[in-house]
Amino acid sequence: MSDDEDQYSHPEKKIEGRASQKESGENPEFMKRQEQKRSDLDEQLKEYIAEWRKQRSKEEDELKRLKEKQAKRKITRADEEKRLAQKKKEEEERRQREIEEKKQRDIEEKRRRLEESEKKRQAMMQAMKDQTKKGPNFTITKKDLGGNLSSAQIERNKTTAQLEEEKKISLSFRIKPLEIDGLNIDKLRYKATELWDTIVKLETEKYDLEERQKRQDYDLKELKERQKQQLRHKALKKGLDPEALTGKYPPKIQVASKYERRVDTRSYDDKKKLFEGGYDTLLAEYNEKVWKQRSEQFMKRSKTKLPKWFGERPGKKAGDPESPEGEEDVKAAADEDIEEPQFEQEEVEEEEVEEEEEEEEEEEEEEEEEEEEEEEEEEE
Repeated sequence: MSDDEDQYSHPEKKIEGRASQKESGENPEFMKRQEQKRSDLDEQLKEYIAEWRKQRSKEEDELKRLKEKQAKRKITRADEEKRLAQKKKEEEERRQREIEEKKQRDIEEKRRRLEESEKKRQAMMQAMKDQTKKGPNFTITKKDLGGNLSSAQIERNKTTAQLEEEKKISLSFRIKPLEIDGLNIDKLRYKATELWDTIVKLETEKYDLEERQKRQDYDLKELKERQKQQLRHKALKKGLDPEALTGKYPPKIQVASKYERRVDTRSYDDKKKLFEGGYDTLLAEYNEKVWKQRSEQFMKRSKTKLPKWFGERPGKKAGDPESPEGEEDVKAAADEDIEEPQFEQEEVEEEEVEEEEEEEEEEEEEEEEEEEEEEEEEEE
């Protein structure tokens, strides 16, 4: 019997032993019943123990199977991770290789482009040396309205790293390596003479370019000064401050009134007089002119007498002579011929407005002609 069976069987044996000690000598049938019970309990315990052992073996087999499955899964996962790491490494190497190839292609392209630009520069410098200097030392080019960036703007937009890289590439084919291995004394002397001539040539070109730059700076300064003078004259013609058009921003547009879109063409002195009482003087002069016109029209009117009522003229004073017959009819006809006076105030105002508009149009035409003449002078 195993330890588990002993554990379950010992207490029952103790109980049965005590009962048997009490009833052993008393009843044999009781002894048989007790033996039968004991045998039944032993059989039941054996069945329980066999079932427990069976269940335990199943659990152990299941546990063993799960452990084997876990071990296989670990091996599979390790193989898969190794394969993924290898694939990632190959992908990274391929990407790095593509980057290097692209960088090499870019370097070759830049080298080729710089070689072409160097050849063009050398040809241009040679042509400039050959031809004699004629005309101005500068050229005025119109701005490109298409929005495309010029070569100078592209150069300004480059970073420091790009400029350094292009400098290295340019110097790599400008500065040729010295090949002096295995040369004798005569060849070395000839090589040194050749290098000295190259240095003299480059220093001469450098001096010429510096002088040309100084001349161009002087010409640009002179052109800017001329432009300022022209803008000062233009501002004075428009009645503005002399320095109004020479600044960075154009002057504000001054209108005659905030209720009108008409540009104010009056000079500074005229506008200053308005604040000194000039408007009151103009208004008084205009009123005086209108009063004179109306007073003249009133004085030129025909004077008529009132018609007679019952043989006597109304308002006739005592001692006044009698008016001849038919005078009233003649004067009445004369009154009908005289037209009613019309005041010319509205006509005068309309004429003044038309004159102002004509003056503004003439001034605008003169400004346009001046601008065209300035553009032609700049182009020349």
